[in-house]
This record gives sequence, structure tokens and C-alpha cells, in this order.
Amino acid sequence: MSVQPSPDGGMPALRASHTDRDRAVDLLSAAAGDGRLTPEELDERVGAALTARTQQELAALTADLPTAVDGHPVVAAKDVVRIEQEGASTRRGEGWVVPRRMEIRSAWGEVTLDLARAVIAHDTLHIDLDMRAGALRVVTRPGIVVDTDSLVTSYAEVKTPRSVDTGAPMELRVEIAGAISWGQVVVRTPGRGLGRRT
Repeated sequence: MSVQPSPDGGMPALRASHTDRDRAVDLLSAAAGDGRLTPEELDERVGAALTARTQQELAALTADLPTAVDGHPVVAAKDVVRIEQEGASTRRGEGWVVPRRMEIRSAWGEVTLDLARAVIAHDTLHIDLDMRAGALRVVTRPGIVVDTDSLVTSYAEVKTPRSVDTGAPMELRVEIAGAISWGQVVVRTPGRGLGRRT
């Protein structure tokens, strides 16, 4: 049996778990969202974090970034984020910090929320939607549940994936309320291509 030694020759280095790696990636993504890391640095460090074998390797990747007392990333999550647009498109992509509430007012445009690669600081996101002739696209991952039962539709379409129990604990519940007319709400996973758009 091979045991990973510590660099100073002392006790063996502690092995990193999937949770340790995920936490490091979240911290790196939050740092990139704050402008502390360039996109190139983020890609390099995330790649190293996903292949790290020990906690010391992970610590080296985040040593120059702020962390909370419990080791989780310091996330400056807003209570409310407002998006108001007409004839335009807005996208929240990798590393964005999910607020508690979003107010979306959109006409003749699209709004894309990539939750699969976001920094999630709360367990619930309330979306108050007022959309005409446009689309709201939500990218999810296991552990994220989207509820559209309170959404009022008029000549509109709501597409949500079939409910499948992946065994993942619930990380975020998204509640979409309000109204949409002459448009669509689409909830998908990254594997279907939506999450790869830039």
C-alpha cells in the first residue's frame, strides 16, 4: 500500500475527498467572479483541484484567496438582483453568485441563468418574472430543483426535465413566479448543450 508522505517528512498528507475538491472549486469560482483570478488562472487551478490527491495540494491552490472561518468561500451574495431589458439578452455564467431573489423584467429578449456553474450561497432562489416575447433559460445540475407551479402563462411554453431521483441532496430550490406571455421557460442540464453557450 502506498501512502502519500508529507513534504516535510512528517505525518502523511491527508487525502482529499470529493467534497474537499468541490469546495475548492467553489472558492476558485467565487474568486474569479470577484476579479481575483483571470479566466486562464481559473481554468488552470480548477483543473489542478479536480485532480488533487491531498488536502495540502488543494490548500496550495487557494492559499492566496480569502476564506471563511469554516473553510468555505467568502461569498458576497446579494439579496436582490434586478434585470430590466428590452430587445436584449442577458446571461449569468460560470462563477456568478446566486442571490436570494431575482426580479426579471424582459421584453423581446432572453435571460440565461447558468446555475450548474454558479456559486450557491443560499438554499432558495425566488424569481419574480415579468416576460413578454422572450425566453428564460435555466441550466441546472443534480441537487437543484426548479418549481414553476406559481408561474402564470399566456401563449407561452414551460419546458422542465422529467423528475429523476439522482440521490443528490437538495442544494438549491428555485421558485419561479410571475407571468410570461408569448415566450418560453426552459429548464435544462448542461449536457444538452445549453450550458456550453458563451
